[in-house]
Amino acid sequence: MKQISLLGATGSIGTQTIDVVMAHPDQFNIAALAFGRNVQKGIEIIRQVQPKLVAVADETVKTAIEQVIPSSIEVLTGMEGLIAVSTYPDTSLVLNAILGSRGLLPTLEAIKTGKTIALANKETLVTAGHLVMDLAKRHGVDILPVDSEHAAIFQCLKNEPKKAVNRLIITASGGSFRDRTKSELVDVTVEEALKHPNWSMGAKITIDSATMMNKGLEVIEARWLFDVPYDQIDVVIHRESIVHSMVEFIDYSVIAELGLPDMRGPIQHALSYPERLEFHPPKRLNLWEIGALHFEAWDEERYGCLKLAYEAGRASGTMPTVLNAANEVAVDAFLKGKLAFLEIEEVVKAALDHHQVIQMPDLETIQSVDRETRDWTLAFINKMSV
Repeated sequence: MKQISLLGATGSIGTQTIDVVMAHPDQFNIAALAFGRNVQKGIEIIRQVQPKLVAVADETVKTAIEQVIPSSIEVLTGMEGLIAVSTYPDTSLVLNAILGSRGLLPTLEAIKTGKTIALANKETLVTAGHLVMDLAKRHGVDILPVDSEHAAIFQCLKNEPKKAVNRLIITASGGSFRDRTKSELVDVTVEEALKHPNWSMGAKITIDSATMMNKGLEVIEARWLFDVPYDQIDVVIHRESIVHSMVEFIDYSVIAELGLPDMRGPIQHALSYPERLEFHPPKRLNLWEIGALHFEAWDEERYGCLKLAYEAGRASGTMPTVLNAANEVAVDAFLKGKLAFLEIEEVVKAALDHHQVIQMPDLETIQSVDRETRDWTLAFINKMSV
């Protein structure tokens, strides 16, 4: 039985991971888990999986859950707790589904202990891809992608040498506003932005999908996961989200991975790798029922956040860290009604223009740039509202 540490247990990926685990009780067990402040959901999950160790956001959450869970379960808080879960001695695999750059340190510490990493936290590779992949190589640790796009590419590349790859083609739904022009997005509301046409995701990721920043983060992530330069990574809008991504080889043949939009498939693939287990989605993919699949090029003017991500990735160094930090602050401001939708792109661009890139940053530099960018971006947003 594979023992698992789960970071981000109450989020969308976390709860679907638990679905996979409970569907295969003879294969998987969650021995340690972490979540933030969703006390009610957290208690429900703890009762369901009975972990030995739990990490939560702070002492208030800890006090709330300790009143109702068995005293045999150890409860820790903050970053110390996250790292304790990610390095828990009884587990061999860490599924990191934390939202944001807080996922970086637990991932690095887990790698040092030799654990396999199932990665659903984009920011880990976006902010510190060179550090993570180098450390994983030195410790002989596998980084298994959980995002549907990267999981698709991972499967398409199986047993293929790197020299055989011509390009990676990442698919994008186009998000909530794919049928609107940029001028039609001036007054869109948070509620409208959160209505994703294909996937059920958390608020931040859904907004990133609407701006296509999520696809930009995935491009940067793919560069590190598969060691492919940006000029060999393309994005295509695919409305149905049936083709999860593709790989074109040097003979110009293309291999694609297809499936209905259901994150439990990619999650299970990462948990069970290198084996495949049975998976029973609510509905089977019958292409004759779908009828047609549609693909279209993305427009740089329409999806400026994706363009900024390519630029930050190519600039390398600390630029992707700035991209991610500024975007997190801007999206949070939009969700709180302090920023217009189109201003997310404006704020991120301003942060990138303000920053002087530092090449080959160490962990301390990355953390410092992340903090400074968040402070600068928040001040910039406050000035915009004056």
